Amino acid sequence: MIRAALRLRNPTKPLSRRLPLAQKNGACRFGSSQAASSALTNDVNEAEYADVDWDSLGFSLKPAGYMYAMKCARGGAFEKGEICPYGDIGISPAAGVLNYGQAIYEGTIAQRRQDGRVLLFRPELNANRMRMGAERMCMPSPSVDQFVDALKRIAQSNKRWVPPPGKGSLYIRPLLMGSGAILGLGPAPEYTFVVYASPAGNYFKERSASLNLYIEDEFHRSGRGGTGGVKSITNYGPVLKPLTRAKSMGFSEVLYLDSVEKKYIEELSACNIFIAKGNVISTPAATGMILEGVTRKSIIELARLSNYKVEERSIAIDELFDTDEVFCTGTAVGVADVGSITYKDKRIEYKTGANSVCGELGAMLAGIKNGVTEDKLGWTVEID
Repeated sequence: MIRAALRLRNPTKPLSRRLPLAQKNGACRFGSSQAASSALTNDVNEAEYADVDWDSLGFSLKPAGYMYAMKCARGGAFEKGEICPYGDIGISPAAGVLNYGQAIYEGTIAQRRQDGRVLLFRPELNANRMRMGAERMCMPSPSVDQFVDALKRIAQSNKRWVPPPGKGSLYIRPLLMGSGAILGLGPAPEYTFVVYASPAGNYFKERSASLNLYIEDEFHRSGRGGTGGVKSITNYGPVLKPLTRAKSMGFSEVLYLDSVEKKYIEELSACNIFIAKGNVISTPAATGMILEGVTRKSIIELARLSNYKVEERSIAIDELFDTDEVFCTGTAVGVADVGSITYKDKRIEYKTGANSVCGELGAMLAGIKNGVTEDKLGWTVEID
């Protein structure tokens, strides 16, 4: 069996000192000592913030200093991971992830409260979704406890890269992939779980106003029986062409239709969608073709607690012509209002602003995430 080695280079931002991690020939070995972990903790606490221009954060990669990694063989179980300096991962060109797209990922955030404490948001939901996706992609998966522990360790190790309150968040990307080499089509012989992070602003920070969406009726994001309901890496390459085309025409994002009847809306390239009319909020049902977003689930729960009627159902295109509001949800997106949707040269405009349903629910969610509002739902996890 050909095993993939983790070859780590230095982060793009110099650290205050080199860490005495268990390393050999530039590779990070799993199972570092307690002494190494203590040195890491001391190192990241030497300065409150990393050298980042917090006022110019967009959604682009600015690697935080440390990553987390662990491996297991097919048929085995993940046992113990470790924190390493952020760096490249060396894998075989025959790796399952490179040849057959055997990988899934998650996305979550850590945010800083006004008092400096750092909060994660519902990490157990990401853990459960990764386990579901791993089963669909024939991969072993970290346990929920392992997953949440990895996120806690990444947030703590990279605390200097968590933006000041109101300046953004630390975007955390857990990635599970078939790193073992394989020639014939089949599950890889070895798997790597990696978690890295980057300080980031909102996904749509560059927009000057509400989103303007373009309905795509030529290309489709997913189909029945496919992987639309899991965060497979194979879901995202196919949307690049329609997304690039829509942006070249001045649109913010693409709204996809179902691939069978081509008349029901599903989701955007990277986020879920809602419509609101009066006291009723509707969103496409998660029937295996759309992703059950953590932000989507949270907005549904907050809306019901706020006495809105929430429907998860099929939504035909025609309904977009007779609704008050449209908004999108996602980890990187947050809750973003939609100003217009264009379909076959017809442009529909919607209510936006702070007094909208989107504004109300978005403010409620943001308050819980950043600790401004008391978390009575137990959704946040504080990092020590």
